[in-house]
Amino acid sequence: MLHYIGVILLGALMTFSYAPFSLWFLTPILLTGFFYRLLVSKSGFKTGFAFGLGWFGAGISWVHVSIADFGGLPLIGSVGLMVLLCSFLALYPGLFAFVLKRYCKLRYWPLLAPFIWFISEFIRSWLFTGFPWLSIGYSQLLGPLSGWIPVVGETGLSVILIALAVSCALSIKQKVYIPTIALASIIFIGGWALNSVNWVTPKASTVSIAMVQGNIKQEMRWAPEEEAPTMEKYRKLTEGHWQNQLIIWPEAAIPQLESTAESFLRQLDSQATEQDTGLITGIVNYDYDSRQAFNNLIAIGKKLPEDTQGQYHYLHSNRYDKHHLLPFGEFIPFESWLRQLAPIFDLPMSSFTRGDYLQSNLVSNGINLAPAICFEIAFPRQIAANLTTETDFIITVSNDAWFGHSHGPDQHLEIAQVRAKEFGIPVLRATNNGITAFIGYDGTIISRLPQFKAGVLSAEIASTTGFTPYRKWQDLPLWILSLIALGWAWRDYTKRKD
Repeated sequence: MLHYIGVILLGALMTFSYAPFSLWFLTPILLTGFFYRLLVSKSGFKTGFAFGLGWFGAGISWVHVSIADFGGLPLIGSVGLMVLLCSFLALYPGLFAFVLKRYCKLRYWPLLAPFIWFISEFIRSWLFTGFPWLSIGYSQLLGPLSGWIPVVGETGLSVILIALAVSCALSIKQKVYIPTIALASIIFIGGWALNSVNWVTPKASTVSIAMVQGNIKQEMRWAPEEEAPTMEKYRKLTEGHWQNQLIIWPEAAIPQLESTAESFLRQLDSQATEQDTGLITGIVNYDYDSRQAFNNLIAIGKKLPEDTQGQYHYLHSNRYDKHHLLPFGEFIPFESWLRQLAPIFDLPMSSFTRGDYLQSNLVSNGINLAPAICFEIAFPRQIAANLTTETDFIITVSNDAWFGHSHGPDQHLEIAQVRAKEFGIPVLRATNNGITAFIGYDGTIISRLPQFKAGVLSAEIASTTGFTPYRKWQDLPLWILSLIALGWAWRDYTKRKD
C-alpha cells in the first residue's frame, strides 16, 4: 500500500513541473522515482495506473471547476466524474508500464521505454478525439531542454525525458552511474546549445494586431438578455483600435447563432472594411437544413489588399470549423442516454459537428492565419497539417472562463507557447477572460493581458521565414525508430519464449 501511495504522490507532484509553477527540473526527478518504483514493483499496470491517478488527478484538477460550478452536480457527483476521468487517463501509463515490465528485458528498457511511451501517448491523443493534455514535454519550456523542441517537437522531447529517467532509475538500482551521467550531459548540453540556433528568421515588416478580451462571465455568456450587451461591449472595446491591420475577438465572442447575428456581422464587416481592417471572431453556427452546429472562426472586413468592399455574407467560405471537439463539452459520447443522467450532459452548446481535419487558412487583410479553437492547440499534428508556405501566424482563440482561478489557463497558454517554438511561427492567443497573449516564434511571451479584466492587447508582430526541423519532419523519425525498436523487441521476446 505504501508503494502505491508513494507512486501516486510522485504523479501528483508532476503538476508543479507545468505552468504556472514551471519547476521544470522536477520532471526528470519524479519520472526517475516512478521508474525506480516500477523496477521494484510486482505489478507494472498497478504502478503505472497509480502514477497516472496522481499525475492527472492533480494536473487537471481544474476540470472539477467546470463540473462543479456549471455542471449542476452535487459535490459527490462532480468528484465521482473526476475520478472516472482521471482513472480513464491513468489507463495509459498503466498499460505502458504493463507492456514494459511484462515484455521487455530490463537491460533494454532505456531503448524501448521511450518508444512504448510515445505510442501510448499517441493513442491518448487520438482515442475518442484525444486528450493530450499534460504531455511531459510541455514541462520543459523554461528549462535547458527546450532547445530540443524545434528539432523533435514536444513529443520527441517526451521521448528524451523517458530515456533519461529510465537510465537514471537503472543506474541507481545497479549502482552504475557513468553511462547515465554521459547521457544526461549530452541531453542537457545539446538542449542548451540548440537554444542558441535560429531556425527561422523574422521578416523585416510587421503586422499591427489588436486582440480583445471581453471578460464575460461564463454564466452570462448564453443568457438571452445578455446577447446585445455582450456584442456592444466587444464593439466598444474595439473602438480606438481600428487603425490596426487585424483585430481578433475570442471563441464565441458573439453569443448568437450566426444566422441570427447576420445584421450585426454585416454592420461590423462594413465598419472594418471602411477602416481598412480585417477582423476575426468566434461564433456558433447552426445549419437548420442539416441540423448541424459548428464552432466557427470567421473573417470579416478587409480580406485582401485589393479589396475595397465588405465581403461577408452568411456561410461565406472564409471560415474555420472546429475539428477536435472536447468530449462532454462539445459532443456527448453515447448521447441518447447520457443526457438524461445529469445537467452536465445537457449543457448549452454541447452537441457540435466536427469540421474537416484539413481546412484552408483564414485570410484577413492579406494575412494568412492557421486556426485552432480552444484545446485544438494541444494537437501538433493538426496544426502542422494546416500550415502552408503562406501561413503568417497561428491563431488560437479560447474561452477559459470554465476553469475559474485554477491553473488550467496557465497550462493552456504554456501549450500555445510550445506550438510557437515547435514550428517557429508566432501565436496569437485571444481569450474571453484570459490569458490573452502575443507569443513569439521562440515561445516567449511578448505581451499579455491579466486574467478577469476586460481589455485590448496591441502589438506589432513579425511573421517568419524558414522552417524548424520539426515542422519539416514532425513525428516521422519517432515512428520509424518506434517500429524498429518494437519489432526488435518482439523478435527478442519470441526467441525467449522458444
